Amino acid sequence: MHQPRPDLAPDGSLSRAEMESLQREIASVASFEDDLSFDPATLSNPLEAAASGDEQPAVVGVDQSFLTNDEGEQDRALSAVVATRGGEVIERVHAVTDLEIPYIPGLLSFREGRPILAALEELSVEPDLLLFDGSGRIHFRQAGIATHIGVVRDVPSIGVAKSLLCGTPRADTADLPEGTTIGIEANSRVDAPDGTLLGYAVQTRQYESPNRYINPLYVSPGHRVGPETAAEVALALTTSYKLPEPVRLADKYADEAKGEVDA
Repeated sequence: MHQPRPDLAPDGSLSRAEMESLQREIASVASFEDDLSFDPATLSNPLEAAASGDEQPAVVGVDQSFLTNDEGEQDRALSAVVATRGGEVIERVHAVTDLEIPYIPGLLSFREGRPILAALEELSVEPDLLLFDGSGRIHFRQAGIATHIGVVRDVPSIGVAKSLLCGTPRADTADLPEGTTIGIEANSRVDAPDGTLLGYAVQTRQYESPNRYINPLYVSPGHRVGPETAAEVALALTTSYKLPEPVRLADKYADEAKGEVDA
């Protein structure tokens, strides 16, 4: 039985060595296997699931925007959280907190984790699945932001990144047909045996024109989700845009909320 781990919450006052040590502990606690309260197949056809009486899960997208001070420096993070059920938005909340550290590759959760946790506290709905604009297991220490927050809250989570932080694709990822998935395995930059499957390059959308192409997303399990299911969920939740819809909606809401705070 999993339990929330608030003791592992991101702490920007830690030294870099302490942050990396904490990430290794998080990776040891995380589960990269399916442990969901719903059948992921219901996400592919919510209308059919609704007609059969199956309860639709609350899928929550999370994204960030940043606020600047009078000197034009980023000093606050705004975390936007959008909860969906059956493809419909059921709740939107956000939270703003001060930034504690600058951006450091591999330590994103210590910069953005506090506002995310604060925003999740504002939700009245209980998430069945969290989708992050960021990495999960595709991470130097197998503990990207999706893994870190997923473990702290003990909620199934998936990381959806626009670029590959580390690891090696098992095949060429250029100009992939829509719906293609390519495994991403650990290499010498990852705290895992070489060849460990970390996640997938997922081609959610692609142009029909031969003269241009869309890059894949890099999808990985955060916590209580396996790599194959993470890739399947990303494809199931993508509509006419590249990003899965909950993350796209969170990205859009992050900009809207930023405008409200700045006004």
